[in-house]
Amino acid sequence: MALVTLQNVSLGFGGALLLDSVNLEIENGERVCLVGRNGVGKSTLMKLFAGELQPDSGRILTGRGLRVARLSQEVPGFLEGTVYDVVVGGLGGLLQLLARYHMATLNVADKVDDVALEELAEIEKEIEIAGAWQVQRRVDLVMSQLKLDSEHPFATLSGGLKRRVMLARALVTEPHLLLLDEPTNHLDIDAIVWLEEFFLGSSLTLLFVTHDREFLKKLATRIIDLDGGRAVSWPGDYSNYLRRKEEMLNAQTHQNERFDQKLAREEEWIRKGIKARRTRNEGRVRDLLKMRSQRLERREKIGQVKMEISKAGISGKLVAVCKEVSFAYDGKPVIANLTTTILKGDKVGIIGPNGSGKTTLLKILLGELKPTAGTVRLGSNLEPLYFDQQREQLDENRTVFENLGDGNDTLEINGRRRHLIGYLKDFLFTPERAHSPVRILSGGERNRLLLARLFARPANILVLDEPTNDLDLETLELLEKLLADYQGTLLLVSHDREFINNVVTSTLVFAENGEVQEYAGGYDDWLMQRPAAGPLPELELKNSNRKKEKPRSQKPRKLTFKEKAELDSLPANLELLEKEQQQLYQDMADPAFYQGDAGAVPKAKNRLAEIDNELQKLYARWEELEMVQEDGG
Repeated sequence: MALVTLQNVSLGFGGALLLDSVNLEIENGERVCLVGRNGVGKSTLMKLFAGELQPDSGRILTGRGLRVARLSQEVPGFLEGTVYDVVVGGLGGLLQLLARYHMATLNVADKVDDVALEELAEIEKEIEIAGAWQVQRRVDLVMSQLKLDSEHPFATLSGGLKRRVMLARALVTEPHLLLLDEPTNHLDIDAIVWLEEFFLGSSLTLLFVTHDREFLKKLATRIIDLDGGRAVSWPGDYSNYLRRKEEMLNAQTHQNERFDQKLAREEEWIRKGIKARRTRNEGRVRDLLKMRSQRLERREKIGQVKMEISKAGISGKLVAVCKEVSFAYDGKPVIANLTTTILKGDKVGIIGPNGSGKTTLLKILLGELKPTAGTVRLGSNLEPLYFDQQREQLDENRTVFENLGDGNDTLEINGRRRHLIGYLKDFLFTPERAHSPVRILSGGERNRLLLARLFARPANILVLDEPTNDLDLETLELLEKLLADYQGTLLLVSHDREFINNVVTSTLVFAENGEVQEYAGGYDDWLMQRPAAGPLPELELKNSNRKKEKPRSQKPRKLTFKEKAELDSLPANLELLEKEQQQLYQDMADPAFYQGDAGAVPKAKNRLAEIDNELQKLYARWEELEMVQEDGG
């Protein structure tokens, strides 16, 4: 039975529809991942499921007594008190009881007397009657695994720690439906792995958005693809979604190619103006006009992000040499006896828990911070660019245009002058969005702007501190490819395991007591070393089967009776084949086609190849017979 059902739901915020007649169901026990570009409405759709927004039209049906919890990307500003207060704040009627128990345990810890013990015993009895012990154990487990200090004031936490507290608040309510918007942001790898195992071992129903492909692959049992206001459901895991969507896109591409080829043939035919054809095929003229209209209405794929790094002068072969480098805060070791050498072209990933010292290590490697012991020797002609995790390089009150141009309308990228508006289009900013203040941008848009700002400046060392947060999967994969091809030096801090695997050549991993160990390869390589389907081939045009044009005889001849009958029958035969071809392409362009019998896909592809071969033969024969007819009069 569905927990939540959306029936023909539309929502537009007064403009173009962000969601257009969406029909969706979330079944009990599913783990559904919502994918799509930044700005297509993923967070909006989650707010509809949570009941925080109402649609412009359509209905949202929910089961009786449904409990829904949502972890948003933004931390609410009204929360106060200790971490414990915030975590248990979503428990409703149990809140006061658990809060009293928590305070009573603290009183007993401070002073053991009969009054404090009697108060604690009385509260324990109330908890037992209310059946709240299980809830308390769940609170303790979640806070322990997420490494939260229950007595720390919530208001003084960093943004990353606040999101961890909000995640704990959502988890302890044990909702029927848990909505997670980028749950891995600001979590370290250990916390992400724990979260995966937690969800895999639970019976929770999830609807989540994530840029972390490893997290997505392990959890998702179904994919909902949101694009152009439409939501398409793909059963199965992420790999199945990628494979079947690739098949669908290939089918759509071939359908468009065949359509365009036929349109070109018809346009050529109509321009010849042969009276016999014109009088015999008035229906064909009407079909051509209809095809022209269909071509104008075709919805082309929206633009893709285009990234290019502005190159600086070549650095020396040596970038940094660390010998027995140590660093400590207030006597506590953060980095202990690190010895390493970074050369030009190295791509180094830095892995470790939150607060372990990764950003400190970056600053030492860049010469911005001096070690408390040991030496750091930097190379020559180093021009670094720093991607800041907290986005501090962006002025909230200035526009996107102003943040990028600093008073200029143009910039130079690798020797080419470019206008800022054109450059921002490469990062999917419309001219209108380019003149919007940064404070209204989404997390993904801020990330794209910071990347645009950084890549416009010459550099031979890229220093990226959590660059993948809030990026959609398409932009993430493009950034990944750009960095893999980058010829300069890269220092990367990330908790995205697949991103690390696909980009870096070595890793520096924080262990206990400030020890930093060096490994060859990425995250998976570290796991092995530490102690303790390509896209389907396109349909080929079988030009070799096409009949060669017969040489024209010296003396024109007329069509035989049999050939004339054959010529007259060709338009109808071609029309039947093209209708069958068009129907097959329409079927294969429908996501539902890939959710049925798996054998239907190869069968359809084989039939398309046969039709393609037959059409080429018939068109060649038509041209041959008409040429004879024209020459013979």
